[in-house]
Amino acid sequence: MTKAPVLTPRADDFPRWYQDLITKAELADNGPVRGTMVIRPYGYGLWERMQAEMDARIKETGTQNAYFPLLIPESYLAKEADHVEGFAPELAVVTHGGGKELEEPAVVRPTSEMIVNEYFSKWVQSHRDLPLLINQWANVVRWELRPRLFLRTSEFLWQEGHTAHATYEEARAFAARIHRRVYEDFMLNVLAMDVVPGRKTVRERFAGAINTLTLEGMMGDGKALQMATSHELGQNFAKAFNTRYLSKEGRQELVWQTSWGSTTRMIGALVMMHGDDDGLRVPPRLAQIQAVVLAIKGEEAVLATVRELAGRLKAAGVRVHVDDRTDVPFGRRAVDWELKGVPVRIEIGPRDLENGTAMLARRIPGGKEPVALDALAGLLPGILEEDQATLLRQSRERRESRTTEVSTFEEAVEAATAGGWARIPWAALGEEGESKLADHAVTVRCLVAEDGSVPDADDAPGNVAVVARAY
Repeated sequence: MTKAPVLTPRADDFPRWYQDLITKAELADNGPVRGTMVIRPYGYGLWERMQAEMDARIKETGTQNAYFPLLIPESYLAKEADHVEGFAPELAVVTHGGGKELEEPAVVRPTSEMIVNEYFSKWVQSHRDLPLLINQWANVVRWELRPRLFLRTSEFLWQEGHTAHATYEEARAFAARIHRRVYEDFMLNVLAMDVVPGRKTVRERFAGAINTLTLEGMMGDGKALQMATSHELGQNFAKAFNTRYLSKEGRQELVWQTSWGSTTRMIGALVMMHGDDDGLRVPPRLAQIQAVVLAIKGEEAVLATVRELAGRLKAAGVRVHVDDRTDVPFGRRAVDWELKGVPVRIEIGPRDLENGTAMLARRIPGGKEPVALDALAGLLPGILEEDQATLLRQSRERRESRTTEVSTFEEAVEAATAGGWARIPWAALGEEGESKLADHAVTVRCLVAEDGSVPDADDAPGNVAVVARAY
């Protein structure tokens, strides 16, 4: 009798596979209020590693962390018309507090441009106060009608950066720096995710921005996912909040601003881009556990060897965990670690001790082989780097093999609805064609230049639209 698979096969039902994996790998559960989620310790450990890597990159730009309130006076949102219109359908509004109706309703923050600008207008007085570079790690609420764990939830965790600059050129350069040196670098070199950097169309850009830069990733089913965005806000919010500075020439000038963010959606991307029918595959540079050392039997000699090896691996710079739960069947433990995507599993039992070896199981390329115990500490760092490179290569190969160059609207729709991406000259699609894509549940994910770089303008000659269905 054929044994039932632990997960629904991806080829049979990709959304069900995704939900199965999140549950069985113990990443998250649905919260008590529709659209909310409880992030379990293993899932939160992934977010902590993402935070650490991102935070270091953000601080390298000179940005400092701060914190702004969760509740925002409703009147603040009305100060920037495009912004309030863009977020109005997603707002959660508090009308009562302390048993009384509030004099003014408070909005649970969907993003913090409004409250940040209220304080920027107080803190910025002179050109000496610029640039002002602030980031916060926080939660936000955007009421979601079709929730899906990590991808679309009514409350999620994120970082949001907000900056003020003396000139348009400085703000534009900073938004681009965050886009490439923080987000793209992190996604390529830590998440091992091939992403396409590009420019959002006017239709898709952030509400209240003059330009939005994005990074788009292809998931295992061929759909796109917006991974992070960096926005040029121009002077729209500065005008709304009268955020001015005294220039070197003695003139009162409006500041130029940026905002940028990435969210726990990246955990969903990790599942959908790198996961397989056996579970997660976590990139070694991200993994909070890079190697798990399993005792197959509870014999004292085995346990002593497991702990001694773990110590040597830690000394070699490997993030290691000892699994000595020998009261739990070995097969179950092995499957659990496979589901969680730990890059390397090292299994040690009495027979291995006799041979002076351990069984090395590699989650990313697959396969098991015996390796001398004395050799593991020297081998493992190189193996982990190999596996990191493998995930990035596979991610890139998937995107390249499932992206089609097309020249007509019909061909773009056909490629996108068949489970891939299309690249079409923007001049051949245009805003009219972009609007018609919505009838097929397809969108322009971003505009790129012919050479793959980010265009300087929406209508730059040679712009190419990347078209796909998306989460």
